[in-house]
Amino acid sequence: MSLSHWNSKAIVRISKSKWVPILSIVAVLIGTVLWRSIQSSGEVANASPTVMEDDANDQDRLTMAEVLEMAAEVRGHMQEHLGDYTARFVKQEVDTNGVLGGETELEMKVRTRLRGDDPPAPMRVYLKFLSPESIKGREVIWGEDLYDGKMAVHEVGMVLGLKTLWLDPTGMLAMKGQRYPISEIGIVRLVEKLIERGEKDRGNPDITVSLTENFVYDDQPMHLIRVRRSKPGEGEDNFSLAEIVFDPQRKLILSYRSFGWPEQVGQEAPLLESYSYHDVQANVGLTDEDFNYQNEEYNFPAF
Repeated sequence: MSLSHWNSKAIVRISKSKWVPILSIVAVLIGTVLWRSIQSSGEVANASPTVMEDDANDQDRLTMAEVLEMAAEVRGHMQEHLGDYTARFVKQEVDTNGVLGGETELEMKVRTRLRGDDPPAPMRVYLKFLSPESIKGREVIWGEDLYDGKMAVHEVGMVLGLKTLWLDPTGMLAMKGQRYPISEIGIVRLVEKLIERGEKDRGNPDITVSLTENFVYDDQPMHLIRVRRSKPGEGEDNFSLAEIVFDPQRKLILSYRSFGWPEQVGQEAPLLESYSYHDVQANVGLTDEDFNYQNEEYNFPAF
């Protein structure tokens, strides 16, 4: 009998001894949809390149070397000043199958690896999903030094939320619909990946970079860096345009978006990935309890 044949009266009649196998089946079913790009939850969010009033005005030209120097300064500042943070995170990305998912919004708490110098401190992450509505309330905890490296997952729904799942963060179920594993999340790793990618394009004649000051992001003046590629690259670097939002006051990179290549001349460049951090609060004093799935403020099942 399929799960859809169960009704509420039948569930009530199930004896306590039968919960274990039923919950195991439910766990498998949950795994098939966990972390999926939300293509059935609504239309894909508008994901167009930023339109400036005049691309030729109010912009400075930069070299990739200058961008890398700026990114290295940001990374160094975080090394000294960013032990933990909270934020509202919005992401949209093409998965490993080339499918663009819908926009996902979540609250996050992060203890960075920068809390220790040698060796680096273990990274820890708590996520609570805010949208889309179909997964609102989902919670995830992961730490390099917690739960044998497994992700603790609280799924939503009357039946699906009965059991805490423990998933391999790089396994097939956890990676379904994802571009990167949870270990790659966060503003520190974002900067590191930008540096890694930028180093490949140092001195590349096919790259042009512009800087626009006083770009408004979350009602605050920021810097917008746009990296354009005149012809396709390879692998993760095969973008036509990348946009980076930089907060010069706090020395934080708050947003990164990259766009692929249109299939035909005149078409809009398609979004590849978009990661934006809002309401960032640094060094709020996160503790071990913030990454404990038994924390009374969270909703992880006891099972």
